[in-house]
Amino acid sequence: MRYKNDELEKTGRAIAQKGYGLTLGIHSRLDSFVERVRARVPAGNIYINRSIIGAVVGVQPFGGEGLSGTGPKAGGPYALTRYSVERAVSVNIAAKGGDPALLNL
Repeated sequence: MRYKNDELEKTGRAIAQKGYGLTLGIHSRLDSFVERVRARVPAGNIYINRSIIGAVVGVQPFGGEGLSGTGPKAGGPYALTRYSVERAVSVNIAAKGGDPALLNL
């Protein structure tokens, strides 16, 4: 979804009001921007700086929110009740210029 920088809050509210919250993809090098978007757009699965496609059926939680909470999705049709509060967040630190070797210090 395209938006103007000064309309992030307005756009986030419009998305949230749709009632669906299955998957959200955010591409940014700024953690503060990621947190601003996450605070405004509810989603069960959030992918940061990576593809939003590729959940493994029966292995990863469904994690949908709102009207996205039904159907035979990844994890099966009853997985939602097991993960109703959980959020999955995946961050590609290399896309932000991170050095994985530094994480092992």
